Amino acid sequence: MAGGETRAGGERPGDPAGPSLTVGTAGHIDHGKTALVRALTGRDTDRLAEERRRGMSIELGYAELELDDGRRLSLVDVPGHERFVRTMIAGASGIDLFLLVVAADDGVMPQTREHLEVLRGLGVRDGIVALTKVDLVEEGAGRLEAVAAEVGELVPGAEIVSVSSPTGAGVDALRSRIGRLAACVDADRGEAGGGPGDEGAVLHVDRVFSVPGHGTVVTGTLWAGTLRRGDRVLVSPGGRAARIRSIESHDRSLEAVGPRRRVALNLAGVRREDVARGDVVTVPGSGLSPAYRLDAQLAAGAAAVLDERRVQVHHGTRESPARVVDLGDGAVQLRLEHPLLARRGDRVVIRRIAPPDTLGGATVLDPSPPRHSRRSGTPGSSSGPSGTETRRASADATPTADAAHAPAAHSAPTTDAAHARLAAHSAPTADAAHAPAAARSAPAAPGALARRVLAELEADGERPRTPARLAEDLGAERRQVEAAVGELVDAGAAVRFKAEVVYPAATAARLEAAVVALATEAGGSTSIGEVRDALGLSRKYAQAVLEHLDGERVLRRDGDRHRLRGGAT
Repeated sequence: MAGGETRAGGERPGDPAGPSLTVGTAGHIDHGKTALVRALTGRDTDRLAEERRRGMSIELGYAELELDDGRRLSLVDVPGHERFVRTMIAGASGIDLFLLVVAADDGVMPQTREHLEVLRGLGVRDGIVALTKVDLVEEGAGRLEAVAAEVGELVPGAEIVSVSSPTGAGVDALRSRIGRLAACVDADRGEAGGGPGDEGAVLHVDRVFSVPGHGTVVTGTLWAGTLRRGDRVLVSPGGRAARIRSIESHDRSLEAVGPRRRVALNLAGVRREDVARGDVVTVPGSGLSPAYRLDAQLAAGAAAVLDERRVQVHHGTRESPARVVDLGDGAVQLRLEHPLLARRGDRVVIRRIAPPDTLGGATVLDPSPPRHSRRSGTPGSSSGPSGTETRRASADATPTADAAHAPAAHSAPTTDAAHARLAAHSAPTADAAHAPAAARSAPAAPGALARRVLAELEADGERPRTPARLAEDLGAERRQVEAAVGELVDAGAAVRFKAEVVYPAATAARLEAAVVALATEAGGSTSIGEVRDALGLSRKYAQAVLEHLDGERVLRRDGDRHRLRGGAT
């Protein structure tokens, strides 16, 4: 496979690949990242016609970097435009070294700084700076020295290499510097002991496609573990079972592949439509399962996260909006609207939703915690009751919106399963009512404004007003109404389908069940128009319901149709 993508032709034999390293580019748009990758590797990572037409990277690009000693590294070329920061984060997740690209004629720019914030949030500390386009800077004018000084302040201690991709000046020197740094990182990892080789395999999928005669192919960076041809694997969060038919890495067919490498897996047993970007390939028994909550420790400099009630959390190639609960001492609980699949010790990047901005990073302390009360203490701390006891004491027996939505780990959804899961929305409190009183610790009751908001939403029926309109009608500030909506969602009294579409829990359950029934009666799928006409909704609300069910993996979008997962088609 070229750059992690499978060929339709025959295979070439190769030796099993052990642990390697992945280098990721970073830098502002038009600073020459893709041209530099081409000069270093001989490969053009702008594989899309749209990218070539616009002269900018939109998707992630991959190439193999061969060093002077014959060693090979994977190189990830990420987009530099601010609109594609989320794609940049997906590419940066799992890298070991960064190659920061700064154009000598432009200097440090906004995305230079934001990409560095992303790298710091992910814990990527080792890297090299390439000053590109030096052929466009007049010699002796002091411009090159001024930009180098600016970069030195921004990335203290990093080596700076001047290069010109069109002429090739400095490219060989840069390749040698990357090799030396990679050797140091390897040595440090060896001295630290352990490493990812013996862990359960984890691959976060960044691309899915089909090859005629071969079937479904997924690509990604293998974060941990080793995969072998013939291995049984699971594709989560759906938990679909598959078998590895073949493995390739940078155009070489392999019997086995080790961690930190770009990998393409040809999977038997799953269809192209059963897998999506953001899914995770792992092995049975890994313990990795979808979670709607994460306990995390904020990285230094990420305190701004605590000022936001709702943020965007990026992990691997997946992301989800989340509410932030301050647990004290720099620890937070992230209550996710869509499930993530994380391990203890994984890094996440947290961004402001509006206006979009990177706030910092965090390290996962507990990938599947119970709910904690605000400022209940750092999870796992030794002061007072044990971390486990504290978590048990603060867990809610009453299922909330995030618990009611959580799919069973490693289950392959069927039509009946979809109905059963949706039924959880309408009858979660009966089980909780019979739980021992000592085991129940319900969240704080919604305040007066939240109760007013809920009454208004109930009166709106199936066409609820937006939080902004509710704020105007109630004579309240929008941020107060948003906070009230958050209280309702936390308490399980409301469900947020989209940022501007919030339903009372009972209305949400009724709409969800009606759409599933409609799809079932129509042979396993439905559309926005059919939902609009059958339920008397406007297109806006019909689309919100369908996208919500897509996100919950009850449905999957297939062109204009939304099909029941595992059901009739």
